[in-house]
Amino acid sequence: MEKSFQKSALIVTLTLFFFIPVSISVPFILFHGIRDQCSNGGVSSFVQLLSNLSSSHGSCLEIGNGEQDSVTMPLTQQASVACEKVKQMKDLSQGYNIVAQSQGNLVARGLIEFCDNAPPVFNYISLGGPHAGISDIPKCNVSSLSITIGLFYTLRVAENSGLHRLRTSKPFLFFFSNQDSKPLSIHYYYPSLATSLMTLQDHIAPSGYIKIPTDIKDYLEHSKYLPKINNERPNERNTTFKDRFTSLHNLVLVMFEGDAVVIPKESSWFGYYPDGASTPLLSPQQTKLYTEDWIGLKTLDAARKVKFVSVPGEHLRIAQDDVVKHVVPYLKNQPASMSEDLEILHL
Repeated sequence: MEKSFQKSALIVTLTLFFFIPVSISVPFILFHGIRDQCSNGGVSSFVQLLSNLSSSHGSCLEIGNGEQDSVTMPLTQQASVACEKVKQMKDLSQGYNIVAQSQGNLVARGLIEFCDNAPPVFNYISLGGPHAGISDIPKCNVSSLSITIGLFYTLRVAENSGLHRLRTSKPFLFFFSNQDSKPLSIHYYYPSLATSLMTLQDHIAPSGYIKIPTDIKDYLEHSKYLPKINNERPNERNTTFKDRFTSLHNLVLVMFEGDAVVIPKESSWFGYYPDGASTPLLSPQQTKLYTEDWIGLKTLDAARKVKFVSVPGEHLRIAQDDVVKHVVPYLKNQPASMSEDLEILHL
């Protein structure tokens, strides 16, 4: 009798012990934006800041050679490279979190939605991501060698490039060097916007998320990346992509109030224009992507797993206080019961 009582007491004690909350370390990876690379001081410092503030191990995942490939490698290929790299990283095998900047968000989402047999992503923090596309060419500063995409009737180039504003009645692709302010080459595309997009998408990454709201038919027929990742084509909606996206524990969408790179800035929240018109600007909850739940954004929101965050400042200019408030909590070690980590003892 005494022996039986001691055994029962031991079982109760061990059961309580197993379910004491503990913390497990969850690493994170960062995807940088276009014309950047992991070795740049700003990126590496940001990763270190996030690691220090969250006490979680973090690293920047590079695609190809970084800056150049962020411009010239098609987004489908970038997502594929990210997929293979993540599956080879042993420290991510039990799951991880993602922080992504600007265009890096579309690579991150390709990884989440397209990558087969990959470790799970728990929390995903998006900083200024063009999730619903861009409708205009952003204002960009240029350095030694840059590529600017001209798919609109007016191309704006940086004042220090030595080139005047150019106007044309047709879309075009324009290469220029800032070293001597002389064009390397100019290629005019006189056919439809769709034909231009088809040509550009194999060479210029941002062309994969250009979405002209008044030209939706051609966009859906010819754009290779954004319609796929957003499940926009009615006859091609992939439930696996939706399932993987809705498996996120938390989705943090940060929009910069002074953003002049992601146009419209509300694209960072999945807000955009209605099909066939350039007005009004729809909130994310008013878009078909949300109301018809194409990728599971509505499902996540209903479960209170989406955080729509607006911060002051220009594109990717985020104050440390806002980092602490809106980013760090989703990178900190995750609670777990010890029963998840310890094997059951046989008495």
